[in-house]
Amino acid sequence: MTTIAINSGPTTGHGALSTVRKRALDMARFRVLWVALVFGLVAVAAIVRIGYLGLSDGTVRTTSLEDALLPPRGELTDRNGSPLARAFPAYALWYNPKAMGDPSDPLVKSPREVATALNAIFPELNIEVTAEKLAAGRPGYLRRRVLPEDANRVMAIGELSLEMPKETDRHYPQGSMAAHVLGYVDAEGAGQVGMEQVLNDRLMDPALRGQPVPLSIDMRAQGALEDELRSGMLATNAMGAAGIVLDVDTGEIMALASLPEFDPNKIDADGVKNMFNRVTNQVYELGSTFKPLTVAAAIDAGTVRDFGRRYNAAPVEVGRFKIKDSHFIGNHLNVAETLIHSSNTTTARIADELGAARLRRTMIDLGMNERPYVELPARGHPIWPGDNWPRLRNMTVSYGHGIAVTPLHLASAYAAMVNGGVWRPATMHKIAPGAAPKGRRVFKASTSSRMRQLLRMIAVYGTGKNADAPGFRVGGKTGSAEKPGSGGYRKTSLVSTFAAAFPMDKPRYVVIAMLDEPKGTTASSFQRTAAWNAAPIVGKLVPRIGPILGVRPDTSRDIDMSDLKPLISGGR
Repeated sequence: MTTIAINSGPTTGHGALSTVRKRALDMARFRVLWVALVFGLVAVAAIVRIGYLGLSDGTVRTTSLEDALLPPRGELTDRNGSPLARAFPAYALWYNPKAMGDPSDPLVKSPREVATALNAIFPELNIEVTAEKLAAGRPGYLRRRVLPEDANRVMAIGELSLEMPKETDRHYPQGSMAAHVLGYVDAEGAGQVGMEQVLNDRLMDPALRGQPVPLSIDMRAQGALEDELRSGMLATNAMGAAGIVLDVDTGEIMALASLPEFDPNKIDADGVKNMFNRVTNQVYELGSTFKPLTVAAAIDAGTVRDFGRRYNAAPVEVGRFKIKDSHFIGNHLNVAETLIHSSNTTTARIADELGAARLRRTMIDLGMNERPYVELPARGHPIWPGDNWPRLRNMTVSYGHGIAVTPLHLASAYAAMVNGGVWRPATMHKIAPGAAPKGRRVFKASTSSRMRQLLRMIAVYGTGKNADAPGFRVGGKTGSAEKPGSGGYRKTSLVSTFAAAFPMDKPRYVVIAMLDEPKGTTASSFQRTAAWNAAPIVGKLVPRIGPILGVRPDTSRDIDMSDLKPLISGGR
């Protein structure tokens, strides 16, 4: 019997291989489990940290995010998106007496030597004043808004106590343009004077400051207004000027200027002195610019129906007071001639027939008894004649005396007079199409239509001829009022104003130009009245801003004045 031996080697090898594979698989699973566990722990830790920060340290988290992504203060733009105020990184010059370790000896060189070196970089730094600050040994700013190249020059002086910390500064890329609209930001980062003050919380809100705030003004119209006002002011040696361009249908202020201006990039003593806003904060007796408002009130009330009727133009005597014209105009004048030649006497008689109650009501409806409606913080309170107007007061108010208001009051009133009769508050905010406030009706639409004719006639035939820009159908009224002083009115000190609108066949904008105490010069034919100084400003301004604001010249069009023209052909 033969015995057969069986080889068991292969079977044993296969079992060992299976064991190795099983161990490797277990090890891989173990490692995957550990990796998953580690990731899980990291995720849990992250969630716990996020929750902790959200509950206990949200301010820190939010601030760091803002610093990385958002400017510290929102941007202001004009209505077309052009930047007017924005934040940008800058350097400051800071004096740190402890930088050397010994506050009693903070400088390597003498204070005067250092001050002289700084003056060579910044000429506006007074050497004596700066040396005194350095010698006093108190920390503080020596200068804000330092350019990078100037910062390098300061570091080259070699004084460790002169530090150049990086800061975020407010910059106004248009310089002094629209300064009274914008205002400025002080050293503590708070808005002052203009829309910077009004919108301070909005501009600092982390949720909103990444979104620029569009204002109502058009930078191009603003520049043109300031330029023409400045030229008129310098040509007549006036002490100041003011102007405004107002949309008659929305109340949006397209441009607003008060001269002399200030530079919000550099607030100094002169800048502080010029911050007073003549458009919204200064009240004036605006003289004959009130006469159209009086006539409009009389037409609306029905006391003026017959435009051919002639009023006695002789002086009006009320008690011991006499109302007279500056020069002889005629013995009798109708309504059109009254406005064309700016008669005080016939305006007073029209107001007398209208009555004090109705004229006063019209002035209240036009907002003349309250501060002007606008967002700017500087808003002057009018000098209002009170509740009961005696006969004489009613007459003097009719031609702009005995009542003092701001140029903005006048602009809003004229807008209501020409836009169909609706008064709306002025605004510095851009208004979306169709979102204009409803306003309140002051005049009938028919009255507004008649006033557009009369205002146009003043520019074509009367005292407003120098404002008549060809193709723009300008209409308006001059006003030259003596400024009050101790003992009465000062005959040598005038406020000259031209209140206008264009185009008169379909008014879009009101324009007010005012000069404070203009002198008779060669440029004004040695005249001080508005016909010779304020009206020409409007005549030059309108052709500049008209196309910018969507009004192109058209000499083939005009408002129909055919029914009134025959009334001014004679009879004076």
